[in-house]
Amino acid sequence: MRAYVDSDILIWHLRGEPKAAALLRTLAADQGTELWTGALQRAEVVFFVRPQEESATLSFLSRFKTESVTREIVDEAAVFYRRWHPSHGIDVNDAILAATVTATGGKVYTQSLEHYPMPDVAVLKGW
Repeated sequence: MRAYVDSDILIWHLRGEPKAAALLRTLAADQGTELWTGALQRAEVVFFVRPQEESATLSFLSRFKTESVTREIVDEAAVFYRRWHPSHGIDVNDAILAATVTATGGKVYTQSLEHYPMPDVAVLKGW
């Protein structure tokens, strides 16, 4: 199963949050689980990394596979965005991750459940 880790959990881990580290250890130890992140979630982390943290951050992210954004994913994300942005305020990055999970299978792990109101997207709170 693909475990898509949202940027909030990645950032919490990089800031030293023990609960984030525990979640990632648990997921990594599960033989049937692969650690993934979406392309835009990776971007959210690497675009804002401090120069002195770049090496450690890239080393940490190397543990995750990153799913590419395809035309089909963008098109599905647009449907999600138009449907859920007015009522839930989801952003483009959330819509693209939700569409990525729809296209490839798996679950989203996040601290921001409200960003994923789509009933067909499996979402779990990290802790």
